[in-house]
Amino acid sequence: MVPRERVADNVYSFQSDLYAQVTAGAVIGPNWAVMIDTLALPDETLEIRSFIEQELGVPIRYVINTHYHADHSWGNCFFPGSIIISHVECREKLATVGQASLKAARQQSQVFRSVKIVLPHLTFRNSTLSLRVGKKTLNLMSLPGPSSDNIGVLVEEDRVLFAGDAFMPLPYIVDGDIDDLVASLKKISKMGLENIIQGHGDIVLRGEIDNAVKENLAYLSAIRKAVRKASRRKYPYEVLDEIDIESCGKSRVLIGGLAVQLHQRNLRALYRSQFGEPRMRSENDDEEDEEEFELEE
Repeated sequence: MVPRERVADNVYSFQSDLYAQVTAGAVIGPNWAVMIDTLALPDETLEIRSFIEQELGVPIRYVINTHYHADHSWGNCFFPGSIIISHVECREKLATVGQASLKAARQQSQVFRSVKIVLPHLTFRNSTLSLRVGKKTLNLMSLPGPSSDNIGVLVEEDRVLFAGDAFMPLPYIVDGDIDDLVASLKKISKMGLENIIQGHGDIVLRGEIDNAVKENLAYLSAIRKAVRKASRRKYPYEVLDEIDIESCGKSRVLIGGLAVQLHQRNLRALYRSQFGEPRMRSENDDEEDEEEFELEE
């Protein structure tokens, strides 16, 4: 069973038991519901749909994609008749990168044979978009950083933010921009929130938000420094490979144990974005190093 939690009256959060602690959400009205993201695997997404439609007894009229990544949007196809909402760039990326990624995923696993890409029907770019669900107001806003299309969904009356991947136990910038993410985190810190539903991981409660923001900003600052240091070395990636996650203020057990892998991806992606492709060691380089060592002796 997909773990779920009632965050506020008629507001639910769901967390995958099978993949990277990815989350989804739902806001329930008297006549229909809004889904916020879908989970990575079809069975979990279908379980959430069954809970809302059968146990809570309302159809799902809207599905909001916080961004185009597979674990947040590939479940669109399991909500036929629903209106899909996203940032305009989410639609564009699903139509290109999403289609190619799904083709590759089907070759690796039969789990995705029933999945197809369903593009959002309603999009926005720089403005905000609002929905009324019963007595709830959902404000959709751009929160780039993990990807340029990432949005947040604020349940205004409850001050609950579904942040997409703009808020994670370990910030992730491989598909995005570190400066954008810093700006989004600072924006989130000023919203006066009761809860943050992270794109992955557990709910962040009101008393934890300030510290969580500070930790994420400190981590981003730490990897900036690590990359600047590596840029002064002959083989930057070899230096970055030695920068462990703990030295940057985060734990290796985060996100279901994926944190170390994501941390290394962050370092390399940040290096490439700031300094381009690094020099890599070759056999000739090894010979040159041996010669230099012999001369020094």
